[in-house]
Amino acid sequence: MTERFTETLRQASQPAWSQSVGHRFVRELLDGSVSDAVMIRYLVQDHRFIDSFLSLLGGALASADSFEARIRFGRFIGMVSGEENTYFLRSFEALGVSEQDRTAPPDSKATAGFKAIMREAAATRSYAAALSVLVVAEWLYLDWAQQASQPLPANFIHAEWITLHDNPDFRDFVGFLRSELDRVGPSEAETSRDFFLRAVALEKAFFDSAYDGKA
Repeated sequence: MTERFTETLRQASQPAWSQSVGHRFVRELLDGSVSDAVMIRYLVQDHRFIDSFLSLLGGALASADSFEARIRFGRFIGMVSGEENTYFLRSFEALGVSEQDRTAPPDSKATAGFKAIMREAAATRSYAAALSVLVVAEWLYLDWAQQASQPLPANFIHAEWITLHDNPDFRDFVGFLRSELDRVGPSEAETSRDFFLRAVALEKAFFDSAYDGKA
């Protein structure tokens, strides 16, 4: 049986994929021991992706080759704009993160790299390029979130970040993204591989950057 194209890409990204999924940040998030300082650095930087991420989703929607796919992207855009963005705002309030605290720190190198690759992929107008970055951003998160054991951490900031990335709708969306990249990626294999591998490296760097200050 031929290996799925997306699985081939994941294997090509090793060891960075496994280093991301098993990262210290992931382990501490899953057991509820991640410090507020680390969580604040992580969330402040991650929230800055939303604008570029919506551009990437819009690029995927525009370049998709079926009405059904565009509907799926449209629904997911609504979730990111609503439920996920609201999670960030509630978390910032709970952690005492002011508007100044959110805007003053510069983008980390990893954040700047992620914003750039999302916009780069969208600008190619290639469905495969957009999917390659999206598959990493969503599948890698599902991969680590599925390691969570019950009960989840008591703090909603930890628990909801886990459940946002492991619930039936999200699992279904990741399955959709993978099947789409399995379908269109092989015809643009070099482009897909390039974007996929760079995105995985940025995921690892982004988790690392949460510990750049005092933990």
